[in-house]
Amino acid sequence: MAETVLSVEGLGVELAGMEALTDVSFSVARGECLGIVGETGSGKTVTCRTLVGLERRIGGRVVRGRIVLDGTDVAGFDDAGWRAVRGRRIALVPQASLSSMDPLMRVGRQLAETVRTLDPDADPRARALELLEQVDMPRPREVLRRHPHELSGGMRQRAMIALALAGRPSLLIADEPTTALDVTVQRRILRLLTTIRQETGMAVIFVSHDLSVVRSVSDDVAIMYAGRTVERGPIEDVFAAPAHPYTQALLAAQPGLADRSAPLAAIAGAPPPLGRRPDGCPFRPRCPHAIEACAAPVPQVTVGAEHEAACVFARELVAG
Repeated sequence: MAETVLSVEGLGVELAGMEALTDVSFSVARGECLGIVGETGSGKTVTCRTLVGLERRIGGRVVRGRIVLDGTDVAGFDDAGWRAVRGRRIALVPQASLSSMDPLMRVGRQLAETVRTLDPDADPRARALELLEQVDMPRPREVLRRHPHELSGGMRQRAMIALALAGRPSLLIADEPTTALDVTVQRRILRLLTTIRQETGMAVIFVSHDLSVVRSVSDDVAIMYAGRTVERGPIEDVFAAPAHPYTQALLAAQPGLADRSAPLAAIAGAPPPLGRRPDGCPFRPRCPHAIEACAAPVPQVTVGAEHEAACVFARELVAG
């Protein structure tokens, strides 16, 4: 079995005094990819920022749980502690590549400054070029001289991945890295992430609202809803036999994954906002199977090897 790089255990995070994450748990092993899926507002981006110690910058704080990175619990690290691991052991490719790069600084300079900080023994200019070549950037020497706005969306995304790889991290978090890219460019970015993972042994967390994209790159998946992990397990097990009604609803609403002979099914209602999440199962107000027992805390139910779901009907749903 591959060595575990990151283990998240019962993570809780508050934003402005309200719980944004209540019970988030998952793990990812070296050389493997974990997909994280959920609707907008499910807590995916808050989770990503917390995993690299940036929750304070959006007004958040960790209130419970553990974030074990390479055997060390980093959840309680201060800014100095996070600076020692961020970029070197764990790195983030954020959403919105254009707003995540300095618009006044050429790509080469941004890369070189990042290398100086994270890999001081390397030649900054040579390493910057090497990183662009590693992400298969077209005309990399020319790109070094360009500003971010002069690049296409796909090229900027490659530049963001190159920046994240500068410190040779053991874990890369990609927060919706293919959003707003056309299908052809999207496929190239997905192939790139898979190639880098296979060649370096780096672990990857791939975050998306698109189940078909997650399925194409991931070994395992964690389904998030209202700040909780409601189901997790091997990707093929979860897709073949979903054990939570929310996962079933997502699959039924996804083009290309649903029964092609039937119309796509919309999920009734909307995710609960912060401060108004129900007791017990957070999906209860939208769930067609909800009963009185769902108003109480729902534990994770094991339905297969490494496959769990927080639903009182989990075993019945898997059995069909």
